Amino acid sequence: MSFNIKEEKKFTYVEEGEGPVLMLLHGLMGALSNFEGVINHFKKTHTVVVPIMPLFDMPLLDAGVKPLYKYIRDFIKHKGYDKVSMLGNSLGGHVGLVYAVNHQEKLRHLILTGSSGLYENAFGGSYPKREDKEFIRKKVEVTFYDPAIATDELVDEVFDMINDRAKLIRIIAIAKSAIRHNMADELHKIHVPTCLIWGKNDTITPPEVAEDFHKLIVNSELFWIDKCGHAPMMEHSVEFNSILESWLSRH
Repeated sequence: MSFNIKEEKKFTYVEEGEGPVLMLLHGLMGALSNFEGVINHFKKTHTVVVPIMPLFDMPLLDAGVKPLYKYIRDFIKHKGYDKVSMLGNSLGGHVGLVYAVNHQEKLRHLILTGSSGLYENAFGGSYPKREDKEFIRKKVEVTFYDPAIATDELVDEVFDMINDRAKLIRIIAIAKSAIRHNMADELHKIHVPTCLIWGKNDTITPPEVAEDFHKLIVNSELFWIDKCGHAPMMEHSVEFNSILESWLSRH
């Protein structure tokens, strides 16, 4: 897999295809590979855009959900997008929720999958042990229903990230910011069509979280993917794309 990464001013991003803008927001441990199936499927009908959030480049004091939202807000303004469909996984969903609360007029759709914003079991409930690769492997495996999805390459990527002290400090700061920034009292403000696609076996943002999002976001629909963890677009990309394509065609 290789996508052309563009750089303009302070922004780094991928832009593939033509048509209405579908913006993908990655999670705290997310990478472009997480969205490979979504990009390749939807670039036939959409301009698929993946802004790479500056998780590890921002000043430590700014390492949190709101500065990331401001980065996405500024990126959309820089690109001059009129209306976007915004899809966020995990932390990316949280950033999308903050954007939706503040800039609904710029959104066509909101799509959330394994989103934080209400509850998230960060790091599986324990502090990451930096030097222990098997510990990291188990934590990566928890992300998925099928532990085989946690390839050596993926484990190495997370291991390297955790063992970079500057990155680890920011990961922890952003994760804590996400836990503090509970959006339960703000979700009633969101009225754009919202699609919730959730893994039935998600242990990081469990099914109850999806049900609460569904109750609190007025114009939302909830879809389940069985035998699926925290990253449905990665673990079951064909089913995920089918659900999303069908939903988009109705909205």
